[in-house]
Amino acid sequence: MTRLSPRSSPRTSRRVGRRTAALAGAAALLTAVALTACSSGGGNGGNGSSDTVTDGKLTIATGQPAYSPWIDDNKPESGKGFESAVAYAVADELGYKKSDVVWTRSTFDSAIAPGAKDWDLNIQQFSITAQREKAVDFSPAYYTTTQAVVTTSKSAAAGVTDIAGLKGLKVGVATGTTSLTVAKDELGTTPQVFNSNDDAVLALKSGQIDAVVTDLPTAFYMSSAQLDDGKIIGQFADDGNGDKFGIVLPKGSALTNKVKTAVDTLKSDGTLEALTKKWLSTEVDVPILK
Repeated sequence: MTRLSPRSSPRTSRRVGRRTAALAGAAALLTAVALTACSSGGGNGGNGSSDTVTDGKLTIATGQPAYSPWIDDNKPESGKGFESAVAYAVADELGYKKSDVVWTRSTFDSAIAPGAKDWDLNIQQFSITAQREKAVDFSPAYYTTTQAVVTTSKSAAAGVTDIAGLKGLKVGVATGTTSLTVAKDELGTTPQVFNSNDDAVLALKSGQIDAVVTDLPTAFYMSSAQLDDGKIIGQFADDGNGDKFGIVLPKGSALTNKVKTAVDTLKSDGTLEALTKKWLSTEVDVPILK
C-alpha cells in the first residue's frame, strides 16, 4: 500500500514563504553592496572616487567655436588663452595632470539649463547670477569684466564717444548674456537679441545694427579679428558689481566644493592675477563711457 504524504498546513506554508522572502531580500542587499563597492573603487586622478563622468579623467567643456582671448585658435587643449589656462590651473589644484583633462564642447544655453551633463566643468564666460544658480553650481568668480561697445568705421555709431550718443541707435547682444541687461540699463533701450556673438557681428557687418554690446575681452576679439574696420567705442564704468565669470558644474556635483577651494587658492596665491595680466592685459587702454 502506498503511503500518502500529509498536506502542509496553512501555518507551515506561511512560515516557509516568510523565510524565502527574507533570504531573497538578504541576497539582494548583499548584491547591491557588492555593486556599490565595485563602482566606487575606480580612481579619478584627484581623489580616487567616482566624482567625474569618466574615472581618472576631468572632462571640461567650452563653446564651439571658442575665441581669443579666452581660447586661442579654438584649441582649448593647447593651454593658450585665458580660460584654457585657468581650466588647467584648476585641474592641477584638483590633482589632475594635463594629460588627464578631456575637452568637449557644449552650447551656452544647454550648459546652464537644468538636467544631467556629460562634462564635469564648463568654462565659457558664464556670468554668475542667482537665477542660473537654481539650475547649476558655480565656482567663485575667476574674472570680473566690464561691458563694452563695438562698432565699425562706417556705422552710425562710429563717432560716438559717450552713452548719450548711443541712445536711439540699433544695438545688438547675444542671448543669455549679461550684455542684454547692461544694454537695457545703461542705454535705456531694448536691444536686438541674437543667438550668438557671431550672429551679432554678422548683423553689424550688414548694417542691420549699429553696435554690439559684449564683455570687454570679447570686444577686443571682435574689433581686431572679426571686423575689418572694427573699433571699440568704450567700456561702461566698473561700479564694483561687474560681470563675474564662474566655472559651471552640474547641480549638486561632488566636485563643487573642491573647485571652489581651487579657485580661491588660485586667487590667494596670485595665479589668477598673473594669468589675467598675461592674456587680458590690453583692457586698460579702453576709455570709460560716461
